[in-house]
Amino acid sequence: MHNDELPHEVILAIQRVLEVRGDDAEADPFDPLTFSTPFSPISILNDLFPNEDSLAHIDTVSARLAETQRELHAEIDALQGELRRSQDPERMQLIQEMISDLLGQMSRIREKATESEAVVRNITKDIQVLDTAKKNLILSMTTLKRLQMLVNALTQLKDLVREKKYSEVSQTLAAVKQISATFKSYTAVQRVAQIQKRIQEIQGDLRNKIDADFDAFILQDTSKSIKAPQVSDACLVADVIGPDFRAHLIDRYVALELKEYRRIFRATDEAGQLDNLSRRFAWFRRMLQTHEVEQGRVFPAEWRVGWCLLAKFVDITRDDLTMLLAKAGTSLTVKGLLENLQITTEFEASMSKKWATNFQAMLDSTLGAHAAPLKPISAAFEPHMSIFVDTQDKLLADMLAPHRKSKSGRAPPRPSLEAPGSESGATDEAPILVLPSSTDLFYFYAQSLEQCAKLSTGQALFDLCTLHKKWLRIYAEDVLIASLKRAPSQTQSRRSNDTRFDPQELKHACILINTADYCLTTALELEDKIREKIKEEFKERVSLQEERDMFVSVISAAIVIQLRELESACDAAFATMARTTWTASSQVSGQSAYAGDLVSALEQVVETVKPLVEQKKYLRNLFDKACSLILAKFTNAIVKSRPLKEIGAEQLLIDLAHVKTYLSRMPGEALMTAGYTRGLTKSTARLEALLKVIVTPVDPPEGFILNYTLLIGDASFTNFQKILDLKGTPKAQQNALLDDFLTITSTKTDLDSTSFLSSLDMEPLGPGQLGGSLAFRKLWSEEGLNGTFMK
Repeated sequence: MHNDELPHEVILAIQRVLEVRGDDAEADPFDPLTFSTPFSPISILNDLFPNEDSLAHIDTVSARLAETQRELHAEIDALQGELRRSQDPERMQLIQEMISDLLGQMSRIREKATESEAVVRNITKDIQVLDTAKKNLILSMTTLKRLQMLVNALTQLKDLVREKKYSEVSQTLAAVKQISATFKSYTAVQRVAQIQKRIQEIQGDLRNKIDADFDAFILQDTSKSIKAPQVSDACLVADVIGPDFRAHLIDRYVALELKEYRRIFRATDEAGQLDNLSRRFAWFRRMLQTHEVEQGRVFPAEWRVGWCLLAKFVDITRDDLTMLLAKAGTSLTVKGLLENLQITTEFEASMSKKWATNFQAMLDSTLGAHAAPLKPISAAFEPHMSIFVDTQDKLLADMLAPHRKSKSGRAPPRPSLEAPGSESGATDEAPILVLPSSTDLFYFYAQSLEQCAKLSTGQALFDLCTLHKKWLRIYAEDVLIASLKRAPSQTQSRRSNDTRFDPQELKHACILINTADYCLTTALELEDKIREKIKEEFKERVSLQEERDMFVSVISAAIVIQLRELESACDAAFATMARTTWTASSQVSGQSAYAGDLVSALEQVVETVKPLVEQKKYLRNLFDKACSLILAKFTNAIVKSRPLKEIGAEQLLIDLAHVKTYLSRMPGEALMTAGYTRGLTKSTARLEALLKVIVTPVDPPEGFILNYTLLIGDASFTNFQKILDLKGTPKAQQNALLDDFLTITSTKTDLDSTSFLSSLDMEPLGPGQLGGSLAFRKLWSEEGLNGTFMK
């Protein structure tokens, strides 16, 4: 067996045949075999022949196994004979006949059981009839007793109603209604129908009596001596009669209490005008106090009659104010609007505080299940809140007018004109880091938001949010971005007269970055605050994302200005580098003078910017772009200063190492990132490879070409031509080198077809022309400023 396993039947047979008795001197290796124990021939063989000496008894073991095999065959033959005898057809027929007899007996037993069930049912049929009769008799007796109780209670209720004993009436009427509910299924019975009709008549009589007593008590009718306890008991009766009657009594009481209010404060009279709005609320407070001290004490607390008075007063007053505000039209001033709205909101807040319940919840609790929800009094001012929003618009326009770009196209004033103490004579003052106009703007936003939220958290607050968005866009475009745009004549004049950078322009760009970042952060906080205060249906529509994106654009534009100033600072050094005649150099000395000037100019710009930009992420972004810009312009200057020859290339390698040393420490430890170091290493490695190829002599050609393929790593004919042009190799010699290049590279299949030299522009623009080189354009296209510093 390949898997060292035997069939289970064989194992069982071997176990039976090779069974070892307890008195055997030596245990048989086949003893452990059971149904659950797998057979392992290898282990058994190891037991039979534990060592090499035991192999001498192999004949004995073989004979024993042969004898065991014969015994197994004999046993198998015996079992097969027994199986043939068990399968005898006559014996199988006998078994089938026995099964048929058994099924017949089961059928007879089932028939006997059915007959027995029928006999038992006949015996108990009379008993079931008696049980049904007993149940019907008990139900009839119970129903008659309840009917007698109902009649007696109805008679008693009639006497109590006639005597106006409302305390006892409430209990008896509740019992009558409870008992009568059990007779709903018997309304077809004439006597029951008469009783139900009588109950309705008594309840109608009760309604009339209680109505009359309520009116007499509320109106203080001296001809009828209605006491407060009697009215309180009548309220209990009203609860038993039903919620409709209770609501009728409350409405009747509320109408009588507010009848005088309707008469005094008619919208057509002087007392009902907008100027007298506070008098309305004062009248209601006095009336409510009287209600709580006098008549209101008769009502159960769960009726909340005070809330019902408030709801009706709100409904009447809101309708009057709606009409008065519409009538006022254009004559309505924002001052009058806000004063009246404040008075209204203070009244609503005082009512909420009085009952420790939300004002709208109190109004909703007084309505029926299908009634439309009541609006508060302040809702009447909502359609007219545009006056408030328009006023905020005018205030914002006046606030930002001194800082916005004028109609003549003149740029807004620089920050030195915005803050006191920043003139030339106040140099000891701390430098401005954020434009004061931005803090003023958001302070105004916070004030107007708080004021509006106290008055309205609906459409008016959403309109105010829309207004805030509008002025955030205006501030970003007309104040921040516009201040970056200088007149072309001013720019050209500075470029032609002085190639050094403008510190004021650089500082202004830093201030704009800080200001835009402040606006970016505060705009998000403003959005969260508006969402917190505004009603639920407006929350999803509140978003200042577009405005925040505009401030990101401002930061991007300011960083561009910083890079332009950095370029201006370095232009003189790069111009000197480009004008240097490298072919005249006979030996390599220390670093060139232009390299020191370049590093010095970079230090001035960096030291100016670092302390002025608050957020380090913008400085990291600036240094990343500045590093790429410097190396791109260094590459352009190398191309312009060709031919280089070997000595010139060696000198440039030294100068590049000096510039790289400064660039590697330019951000400082706090601002250094792995990405910056990786980018610097990659870019300088390419420049070093370019210069090392130029340093390599063209003789022998094979060595020069081999060095090119190792350092540059491509088989581009055009790129190799660029190297020859940079070295200043004569045309005659170039042709031979190009032929050798094609021959050698044709056998090197591992070379790429392009490399970093493919993007090298052999005709770059002059100094001061930002983005002129292909490398610089690639910098902006692949690593654009927008959003990169947000990571």
